[in-house]
Amino acid sequence: MHNSFKKTIKATIKTIIVALLFSVLLFLILFVIFKNEINEAISTIDLISINKRDYEPVKITMDDITKKISNYPEYGTQYANIKIEKIDVDLPVYFGDDLETLKKGVGHSSGSYFPGEGGSIIYMGHNSKDVFRRFSELEIGDRIIVTTSYGQFEYEIYDYKIIHETDLEELPIQKEKEILMVYTCYPLNNIGYAYRRYVVYANLVK
Repeated sequence: MHNSFKKTIKATIKTIIVALLFSVLLFLILFVIFKNEINEAISTIDLISINKRDYEPVKITMDDITKKISNYPEYGTQYANIKIEKIDVDLPVYFGDDLETLKKGVGHSSGSYFPGEGGSIIYMGHNSKDVFRRFSELEIGDRIIVTTSYGQFEYEIYDYKIIHETDLEELPIQKEKEILMVYTCYPLNNIGYAYRRYVVYANLVK
């Protein structure tokens, strides 16, 4: 009776081990097949998490620059193009920061100003290979060019930081100076949920 019980226990343990090994193998196979889709989905969730804040409506001051913006874009539509020659980025910019918008290109936080309005502009994009995977190669002095239907704006990077997703004070909305802040998830090759963001800060220079 005792031997029979021991055999049953051993057989059960072997079955559990085999099942675990099979599950791990299946997971690895699925991960290899759907690696790009999984990374894209995780990156999208990561990007959205830093944007959950309550913004007051932006008050537009109609100075000489803002008069050039005759029609503001509808949410989810492309209104600009961002070019960062240093890292071979040449991508469309969409007004909005939801999941569907970020699948199409670079998103523009709906709580921030537009290029030319003299305030904070917040852009975000995936850390995937075809978007911002090479973000860490950017250095102080590198240029970012944003081309819109009403003009072209050139920004120069003056700082970069790795911040936590909850450090919202590191992405301040202000209207005293035109600053472009662009961020992506960090580490840039992460697998799984990323709690940090890689942010570059750039002043309008041209």
